[in-house]
Order: sequence, then C-alpha cells, then structure tokens
Amino acid sequence: QVQLVESGGGLVQAGGSLRLSCVASGRTFGSLSMGWFRQAPGKERELVATINWSGGSTYCADSVKGRFTISRDNAKNTVYLQMNSLKPEDTAVYYCAASNGGRRLWVRIDDYDYWGQGTRVTVSS
Repeated sequence: QVQLVESGGGLVQAGGSLRLSCVASGRTFGSLSMGWFRQAPGKERELVATINWSGGSTYCADSVKGRFTISRDNAKNTVYLQMNSLKPEDTAVYYCAASNGGRRLWVRIDDYDYWGQGTRVTVSS
C-alpha cells in the first residue's frame, strides 16, 4: 500500500504561482510513476502532468504546458507540481496519484493504483 498526502493548495490571484507537494509513504517511492490530476466542479477528472520513476521523463497536458512543471525528489519521497501564470480555469481540486509501473508515463486514471485526498486550488480573476 502507498499513502499519498498533498499540500500547497490555496487561493491565488490570476497570474500568480503555487507549488503543490505530495509525500508518499508505504512503498519504495523510487519504483513509482507519479501523476497530478485535477477535477473542476461539474467536470471529469483530468491528467495535468506525469513523471516516471527516475524523473527523466515527464508529460504535461497541453492546457498547462509551459506554465506547470512536474518534478520529484526521491530522497524525500515527494513529487511537486510548480504552477505558474495561473488562470481562473485552473481552479480545481488537485490530486496526486501513484502507479506501480514506474518506468513508464501513465496518462489514464485507470493506470494509477493509489490516490491522495486532494488539495484545492482556487484562482481568482
């Protein structure tokens, strides 16, 4: 089992920045592929970014490309999502997820085995 705890959400003005963190416990973090998803009110959960076990491969959704960066620190069992130039449409609950298939990048919700409880991000205009 893997436990994931997100932090770093909050209220920010458009154009501002936030950094989300997700700390994992319960299994060797370095073997996991990690992802950030988000779910806005009334919308389906969608992939924001994903990173493989080593951090050598990453993927960001087109909607956040150039503004968001995913990274990880395996020594700290932590994955980050740096969010810059935030827009009101980025408002959502952000979820951290982990997949046992650490060597690949995973883009589907069903590819992930463990989920955090979510952290809320609100971007005001």
